[in-house]
Amino acid sequence: MNVRPHRYDAHLRWTGARNGAAVEYKTYSREYVLDIAGKPSLTGSADVHFRGDAALHNPEDLLVGALAACHLLSYLAECARAGIAVVAYTDEAYGEMTLIAGKMRFREVVLQPRVVVAAGTDLDAALRLHERAHGECFIANSVNFPVRHAAQVHVAAPA
Repeated sequence: MNVRPHRYDAHLRWTGARNGAAVEYKTYSREYVLDIAGKPSLTGSADVHFRGDAALHNPEDLLVGALAACHLLSYLAECARAGIAVVAYTDEAYGEMTLIAGKMRFREVVLQPRVVVAAGTDLDAALRLHERAHGECFIANSVNFPVRHAAQVHVAAPA
């Protein structure tokens, strides 16, 4: 199978410079803007635990969000291929960082998809597809910590 590489470009600008140079750890601004061609800009900062702005996106939140979104998209693809109609999907994902081998690292991310499928769907099959989706998720395959999922699948109420 001939698969060509996929390239993703991002332009990152430190916008906190308007508040002065980064001279002292306690006082410099952590604000940045992430630009990706053709898409809305995203303003971010460090996590509040690292002196960032709690009102802005931080890299840790974005990583957890990327893992949740990748699983969603992989799961929807698997369900579509299997003829399973997904009518709703939510996830309350969370990640935990801690000190590991002297460095702050993610210990794990837990995805908690709550899926509603059309009446008549084989619930066991729909649940098993989460394992396949996990195996296909590009982001989960790229990180060096466990990404677990605790999925629930329910049948839609009759109309």
